[in-house]
Amino acid sequence: MSEVKTVEYTAKDFSSDQEVKWCPGCGDYAILKAVQKAMPLVGRRREDVVFVSGIGCSSRFPYYMDTYGFHSIHGRAPALASGVKLANPNLSVWQITGDGDALAIGGNHFIHAIRRNMGLNILLFNNRIYGLTKGQFSPTTDLGHKTKSSPQGVIDNPFHPGELVLGAQGHFFARCVDINPSHMTGVMVEAEKHEGTSLVEILQNCIIFNDKVFSDFTSKENKSDALLYVEHGKPMIFGKENDKGLVLKGFELEVVTIGENGITEDDVLVHDAYVKNPTLHFMMVRMEYPMILGVIRNVAAEPFEKKLAKQVLEVEKKSNFKTIDDLLLSGETWEIV
Repeated sequence: MSEVKTVEYTAKDFSSDQEVKWCPGCGDYAILKAVQKAMPLVGRRREDVVFVSGIGCSSRFPYYMDTYGFHSIHGRAPALASGVKLANPNLSVWQITGDGDALAIGGNHFIHAIRRNMGLNILLFNNRIYGLTKGQFSPTTDLGHKTKSSPQGVIDNPFHPGELVLGAQGHFFARCVDINPSHMTGVMVEAEKHEGTSLVEILQNCIIFNDKVFSDFTSKENKSDALLYVEHGKPMIFGKENDKGLVLKGFELEVVTIGENGITEDDVLVHDAYVKNPTLHFMMVRMEYPMILGVIRNVAAEPFEKKLAKQVLEVEKKSNFKTIDDLLLSGETWEIV
């Protein structure tokens, strides 16, 4: 039997011949490039990679990747992606979805995909608006925001995707922002390394219907003091002067300044992405200043498809039926002459 040769790819190898059709300035372009750069680092053959999407601007994604792909129906991408993974557990399966597709019509599929912990990499594009259907409020739209479907302002409490993931017993949650493609690429590689379901929330600007939605964090003048990039095992320090950090005060995370009130770097919390207890991770995903980016939770757990394979083997060992003929010819049979 001949050995399978390792193929070395570049980002260009994962770029399809289809014209990319998003609005000029859309954050989706940066996400696409980040994913295409991540694929060679993941180290999987193109024929072993599948992208599955639902409905929405983000869901055009499979057309632009030179891999296998499915453009499915609204909110149902987790069902199709799960079927692909169960049919061939050796595939690298990526689900592309938006905040409306995943958290509104697809909400039930979303939480159960997380709960099952199948080997799926879910990229959730969150622009806090319905872009494809022209600017209605979504499950993540800020309170008070005026849209075409909420002219007096949104009065629904918005979802925090990270809270949903942790509440559904998710084992991997990360957050990125579209203005930093190199960081996105690194996070996506970590997501693929994780066994089980990984969820990466990407804060993405919709230049037409929700422009500058994240500018409080991403603008040139704000981002140094408003974005905190975390890494496992490193203190949670940020700021233009690298002099701000997070400490735990009671049941809240608090921003402190190193050098003031006797605070030193040793007082700053060290990030632990691997701790099983999700309490601190809940605090981190809820925090809005600073906005915490990077791999927030990364806890090892056996994925669904491995548990299922073990269960099937156990049943096969105990079964009296080894073939379909065994089943059909069991019990009372008659021969018709």
